[in-house]
Amino acid sequence: MILPEDCQTMTDVRAGVDAVDCQIVDLLAIRFRFMTAAARIKQDRGTVRDEERKAQVIANAKAAAQAAGVPPQLVGELWERLVEGSIAYEFDRWDQHRA
Repeated sequence: MILPEDCQTMTDVRAGVDAVDCQIVDLLAIRFRFMTAAARIKQDRGTVRDEERKAQVIANAKAAAQAAGVPPQLVGELWERLVEGSIAYEFDRWDQHRA
């Protein structure tokens, strides 16, 4: 994969963005497998939503963004949606596991 600093054309930039997007989706697939594992492990459906953990995950992402020079507010907003989607996904997996 070409590095951003090595891009000479918009074709290079777009190819790099597309490659990174594929890597992000691959990482999201792994993250959601962890949600499936959590749904399998948690015995009480009420423990699927954990607001303290949610806040910690978002704060961690924002701190990592800050350290990486990425806008932390934007990352926080993205992670809010990601975590809420992950919780919904985990609830579905929890229900399916016990159906």
